[in-house]
Amino acid sequence: MSGRILIVDDEPNVRKTIEMIHRNAGWETASAGGGAEAMKLLQHSRFDVLYLDLGMPDRDGIEVLKDIKLHRPDQVIVILTGQATIEKAVDATRLGAFDFLEKDSGKDKILLTSKNALAHTTLAEENRRLREKISKKQEYLGTSEKASTVFEQIAKVAPTNARVLILGESGTGKELIAQTIHDRSRFVKVNCAAIPEELIEAELFGSEKGAYTGSVGKREGKFRAADGGTIFLDEVGDMSTRVQTKVLRAIQEGEVERVGSDKTVHVDVRVIAATNKDLAAEVATGRFREDLYFRLNVIPVNAPPLRERPEDIPLLAETFIAEYCAENGLPKKKFNRRVLELLVRYPWPGNVRELRNQVERMVIMCPATEVRVEDCSSEIRAGLPPVALSRRGERVEDVERRAWDLPPVDSASALASVATAKKTLQEARKEFERNMIFDALERNEWNVSRAADELGLERTNLHKKINQFGLRRK
Repeated sequence: MSGRILIVDDEPNVRKTIEMIHRNAGWETASAGGGAEAMKLLQHSRFDVLYLDLGMPDRDGIEVLKDIKLHRPDQVIVILTGQATIEKAVDATRLGAFDFLEKDSGKDKILLTSKNALAHTTLAEENRRLREKISKKQEYLGTSEKASTVFEQIAKVAPTNARVLILGESGTGKELIAQTIHDRSRFVKVNCAAIPEELIEAELFGSEKGAYTGSVGKREGKFRAADGGTIFLDEVGDMSTRVQTKVLRAIQEGEVERVGSDKTVHVDVRVIAATNKDLAAEVATGRFREDLYFRLNVIPVNAPPLRERPEDIPLLAETFIAEYCAENGLPKKKFNRRVLELLVRYPWPGNVRELRNQVERMVIMCPATEVRVEDCSSEIRAGLPPVALSRRGERVEDVERRAWDLPPVDSASALASVATAKKTLQEARKEFERNMIFDALERNEWNVSRAADELGLERTNLHKKINQFGLRRK
């Protein structure tokens, strides 16, 4: 079992000895006389194990360790130490070093340490590949015109360093779009809505020891961690104006300051932001800085709601069911055609996130290999979102019973119109709306007031829709 090793020590004899021991055991070796030289080697090469001396004249080993871990968090590092620096070596393990080894250790102990470190590297690499495999399952999917527009925008902006603002409702896949845009760079994500106001500055820009209650040590912020890569600011519309000012400075000047420090740190970071808010409206009310909005909104990308691309629903549903069957160790399952018709008809107020959750529930709760109508939730079976059910105030069972008293030809046409992809998006949307209105009228025995209430429409608007689509009672 051998790999690639880098020895970083200012003593030539130490480097030569450790290199010779490893070369004789079949390892590829390289060495550096100091921290600066080591960082240059790491820019162009990867090493399975890195031996690092703490007492070097050009740079303190602890600082080199921090720098390496910042840019290569998965790098396995073994600290080389003399008797006088054992306490410092123990501190280094708390900062992420894998182990420490005294310089006068024998050949067998050195090789055993390297073997254990290599095994750790191999395990970390397997975990990384597994994470990549899982993340690839959760990608932005779709073949509709709206989805194709998103993919075209991604293809144009991905090779550039332009800032991107992703707009869309919750659950439409804004994070997946951001990850797709820059999936090959250092990518740091921050959910601005999930971090308390008093901690968001430290999270983004870092902090000094004692800068706030509970701050026990110096902390690097997300902007520093993303240096040379991309930072994704999710729910950017929820940031306070104070934090907005600092983000604006980071974008304009490429400078950040840790909380509790007046020292400026330079960063080179590409910013991708996302929000479900109307930032233009937020600017008009003074809740969002206009200059930051213009800085972020260089390339706007709109994540369309699922109801505007119903032709993508079968593809998404089939992808999710395969994913959850594999994830839960279950045999492959498929959707009954009637279920797919229901999924296409449902308006999905929670967008793709809601569809994913519903499919996961079906996979777990369905005992057979075919998901049937009875395996769907009550709101899906009724063809109505939960708010419509509660507005009507009726028993779910009654709504469900009427929902399935439908003309076969009309219930099949909704899926056929999107699955064949032969119609334009506008035609598919009109047919979807027509079928939904017709079904609501049928369920309510053509009582326009009750159907309008069920659909969440004004009675006069529903009359216009009936005339527009030429709907007649059969």
